[in-house]
Amino acid sequence: MTTRTSSFWLPILRSRQVGNWLAVAPFFLFALLFLILPTLNIVVGAFRDVDGHLTLGNLVKLFTPSIRDAFWLSIQLSVLTAVLGCFFGFMIAAALVFGRLPGGLRNSMLTFCGVAANFSGVPLSFAFIATLGRLGFATLILRNWFGVNLYATGFDLISFTGLTITYLYFQIPLMILIILPALEGLRKEWSEAAASLGASGAQYWRMVALPVLWPSLLGTLALLFANSFGAVATAIALTGSSLSIAPIVLFAQIRGDVLNDPHLGYAIAFAMIALTGVANGIYIFLRMRAERWVK
Repeated sequence: MTTRTSSFWLPILRSRQVGNWLAVAPFFLFALLFLILPTLNIVVGAFRDVDGHLTLGNLVKLFTPSIRDAFWLSIQLSVLTAVLGCFFGFMIAAALVFGRLPGGLRNSMLTFCGVAANFSGVPLSFAFIATLGRLGFATLILRNWFGVNLYATGFDLISFTGLTITYLYFQIPLMILIILPALEGLRKEWSEAAASLGASGAQYWRMVALPVLWPSLLGTLALLFANSFGAVATAIALTGSSLSIAPIVLFAQIRGDVLNDPHLGYAIAFAMIALTGVANGIYIFLRMRAERWVK
């Protein structure tokens, strides 16, 4: 009887497994066509010259002053926006979790963060130009209503400072979305136990909460670094070629009319993939440690 029952259900289970694999097949096809194969093409192209011969010359060119300075500027921009994004995002997320704000405000804030974290590229650049450009809405209000000429103070949207402010628009919401579950995972019993032992609020955060949150904070910092370092469309749309950072140099090498060296562009892209890959690996590792702490 058992053998007959097993033989009856086995084809059904197999058909369900086949159906499940067919359901996820579009995802694997999409990943293969738009992620895996292009990445392999970049890696192979970084180690070949124009004639298709193997070479390390493209990687050696990465240490030329112009490209090296572009990577250093991108690293500075990514570190600054990651640190500021972590700081302000953590403060806002803590206010949402522990600030006893109205439920409607919290839900509206989370909805906005979900949209803003994915708002980048040309639309984001246009929004900031329309707001903080020389004839932007906020710029004219400050000048006509309050007598403050923003650009007379040395501010320029098409600069390192302007790009930093623009990147923070999606860095801070991303930090809020990622760190919010970690803050909600802090158990109320921990603060009550610390208070019963005579610990102040600052001592609780310094000795209990922050050590638990530390892996999540460092992991999110690494993720924000990778997110900023890989932002290409926003930088190109906002600054054009006036600010020499790695994504813009990459665009110039692949699509430019003057600095057209596709294989050097592949090498630059390969270096960017390596840096963002390391940052994402750090994030995944620390995220796993953070989940273990919460459990």
